[in-house]
Amino acid sequence: MQISPTSPCPCGHDRAFHQCCGRLLAGEPAPDAEALMRSRYSAYVLKDVDYLLASWHPDTRPSQLSLQEAPGQRTQWLGLSVKQSQLTGEDTAQVQFVARYRVGGGSAVKMSEHSRFVRLQGRWYYLDALEHP
Repeated sequence: MQISPTSPCPCGHDRAFHQCCGRLLAGEPAPDAEALMRSRYSAYVLKDVDYLLASWHPDTRPSQLSLQEAPGQRTQWLGLSVKQSQLTGEDTAQVQFVARYRVGGGSAVKMSEHSRFVRLQGRWYYLDALEHP
């Protein structure tokens, strides 16, 4: 999927894609963990596997990632809501969010996640998601 630079950003911010997540997907470092999380959501919308892998912490990054979909099973991303974003240390942070999506013609699904992020050499990386009790 492609998006026009002037289209609204998929992450839900009230800015054009090129002023928001587009800059990060083009290589600019995320200023904080929330911005990285939002850019990763946009990368899922755009199926940007290279960005997803590059923004994943090396210790937890999978060796490969496929966003291939079976015919008729296209994922439609419906929106993102950030519930909380906080620094947990000088170079660590957590972001809680809900992403909504639909697969094929199915019902909308809510995915809640509490993600952890680490800053290495000035760049933020997605580390992992905490288990929900």
